[in-house]
Amino acid sequence: MIILGLTGSIGMGKSAVAAMFVEAGVPLFDSDAAVHRLQGPGGALVPVIEAAFPGTTAAHGVDRAQLGARVLHDDAAMRRLEAIVHPAVAAERAAFLARHAGAPLVVFDVPLLFETGGDKAVDKLLVVSANPEVQRARVLARPGMTPEKFEAILARQLPDAEKRARADFVIATDVPLAETRAAVMRLIACLKGEARQ
Repeated sequence: MIILGLTGSIGMGKSAVAAMFVEAGVPLFDSDAAVHRLQGPGGALVPVIEAAFPGTTAAHGVDRAQLGARVLHDDAAMRRLEAIVHPAVAAERAAFLARHAGAPLVVFDVPLLFETGGDKAVDKLLVVSANPEVQRARVLARPGMTPEKFEAILARQLPDAEKRARADFVIATDVPLAETRAAVMRLIACLKGEARQ
C-alpha cells in the first residue's frame, strides 16, 4: 500500500482534488471531516473541549467561530487544542487504515500535513497549488472570511513555495478543471502501478 499525503494551503483547491480521488475510487481519509464528526453534535471531543475552553460548545457541538476566536491568536491555547484533537484524529486514521488494508493506494487529506509532522506518516507527498491572487480571491469569497482572518490563517501555515519544494508531486488548480483532473488520474495510475511492483 502507498499512503499519499494530500495537502495545500487554504484556498488552494485541496477539497476539489480530494473529491477527484474519491470519484476515482481511491480510499480517502479526510482529517477535517473527522474533526467535524468529533466536534459535532454528540462528538467525543465536545465535553473535553468545553472543559478546556469553557463557553465554546453548545447543543450543535463545538462553536467553531467561538473556538477559533479563542485560539487563533494564542499559541498556547492552539497547542492545548491540538493536544486534544490530534490524538483523536490519529485514532480515526488508524481505524481507516485497518478498514482499507488491502487497497494499493490510500490518501490522507490533511490541511496542516507539514505543520503537524504528518508528512512523516505518509509514503508520498502531493501538494495542490494555485497562484496567490487566485488563492486570495477564493478565500475572501468564503462567508465570514476577512483579510485579517485570512492573514492569520496563512501565518500558521507553511508557505506554499516551501510545501511545493518538499512535495513529491504538485498539482495546479488554477488551470481548467479538466487539466487538474487529468493530472490526478495520471498520478493515481502511476502510484497504483508502483504499489503493484
